[in-house]
Amino acid sequence: MLGAEVFPVPAVPFNDPMNYNHQAARYAQDLTNAVWTNQFDNIANRRAHIETTGPEIWRQTGGAVDAFTCATGTGGTFAGTVRYLKSKNAAIQAILADPPGSVLHSYVQSGGDLLDRQGGSITEGIGQGRVTDNLKPDVELIDDSVFIPDEHTIAMLYRLLDEEGIYLGASSALNVVAAVEAAKKLGKGKTIVTILCDGAYRYQSRLFSRKWLEGKGLIGAIPEHLQRYIVLE
Repeated sequence: MLGAEVFPVPAVPFNDPMNYNHQAARYAQDLTNAVWTNQFDNIANRRAHIETTGPEIWRQTGGAVDAFTCATGTGGTFAGTVRYLKSKNAAIQAILADPPGSVLHSYVQSGGDLLDRQGGSITEGIGQGRVTDNLKPDVELIDDSVFIPDEHTIAMLYRLLDEEGIYLGASSALNVVAAVEAAKKLGKGKTIVTILCDGAYRYQSRLFSRKWLEGKGLIGAIPEHLQRYIVLE
């Protein structure tokens, strides 16, 4: 829509030279007046959240935050926010949320021994097959991780639309599921913070399509009374 030239590439692991990160780097080198932002391993990403997101959360909660949770893609949001919050109060729980197809839940639960990737997810932009440079400096600050199946994510997405009037994408819905899991674990009276990072308008042709949901085996995860929000057959 914006006139950009788009080059589809295969979905291959990071250690493959045809991985999109490596292709982007090579392409930028061949252009004049071009910059490859390298968002996964450029730690300016992490630093931005140390300087902005973390302080914003601290101010808005009056320092009364008990846990922070979200999924990671680049790792910058999670790592930077956790680094700042822990600097203010080391007791704040840092809980990484992970979708199917990502290795980070297994990495955290095994103490860094396993990078177990199984399946795939409907979520976009989150989940990871490695520990990025943005996440590496703060791995030791992670207290726990939660694995969030797609069925829980899609059910929460529809619940948020119905109960809260919030029109969110799957990544945000997954974060809310993780926040609920953290609240159950920590108990009543705790303040849990997460990130609502995407709107459903980007994905409406999929997330609200009966055909797409059935193809992913997710239609049954949506309670019957919420299926009225499915607008595309």
